[in-house]
Amino acid sequence: MTQELHLADETIDGILVIHVGGHIDGVNAKRFQNGLERRIQDMDGPAILDFEKLTYISSAGLRIILLAAKIFRDRNKKFILCSLPALALQVIRTSGFDKIIEIQESLAEAIPAASN
Repeated sequence: MTQELHLADETIDGILVIHVGGHIDGVNAKRFQNGLERRIQDMDGPAILDFEKLTYISSAGLRIILLAAKIFRDRNKKFILCSLPALALQVIRTSGFDKIIEIQESLAEAIPAASN
């Protein structure tokens, strides 16, 4: 049984914060991608993906995060991941994504990092 994917966003101090929760796998990866693209397409500032409520992410989900990171790199804007569950953080570090994408431990740490 696949758990539902949840996306919600808010703006904090001019920074787009996208809260990602639930389960991201091959079944709902396209929905995750579409949800991210819709939220970031017209923005011109930094963004944070907050994974505090994430329960699982597959390689399909990680590829989408890399695509989003490339968009922000091309715009010369900050893109930060925060509150990653231990297993997701381990996969990101093992794959070397943490060399490409900034990672903060919590949203409280990510907001000032995105403002710099």
